[in-house]
Amino acid sequence: MAAGKTVVSRRLARKLNWKFVDLDHVIETSEGLSVQSIFAQRGEASFRATEKQALAHVMAQEEQVIALGGGAVLDPENLELLKQNGLLISLKVSPRVVLERTKNRDHRPLLQGANKLKRIEELAAQREGIYAQAHFIVDTNDRPVDDVVDEILKIVNSSK
Repeated sequence: MAAGKTVVSRRLARKLNWKFVDLDHVIETSEGLSVQSIFAQRGEASFRATEKQALAHVMAQEEQVIALGGGAVLDPENLELLKQNGLLISLKVSPRVVLERTKNRDHRPLLQGANKLKRIEELAAQREGIYAQAHFIVDTNDRPVDDVVDEILKIVNSSK
């Protein structure tokens, strides 16, 4: 969350001349609702089921950079699909930076409540082991987007 997935993925796709896909946007378009509304109206389990279907559909295509919501890899089947059929890169960001980047935004369904930093730390702790299974981990803390994109571009080019 707030690691820079969308902006980094969009710029990376442009540099690779590949298609950019934001999985949350795919879901919002197909469902006619925002991610926040899906969470509120149907619950997280329903959102995750929809996310799983959307990911399977998107992964059937090639030459694309996919920006995933941070919870997409929590499903073991999604994680395996990504690891076996793509190059999975996790963007690492500290809870402090996540809090700073999300402080003026209220649309994060998993950050509702009074103590947002504590919630961010809880989510990070719960997901750390799963995120560590990515092929590569790139730190985005206090780094310009173009530096992050250039590092990932080197990884992609060396993995071909």
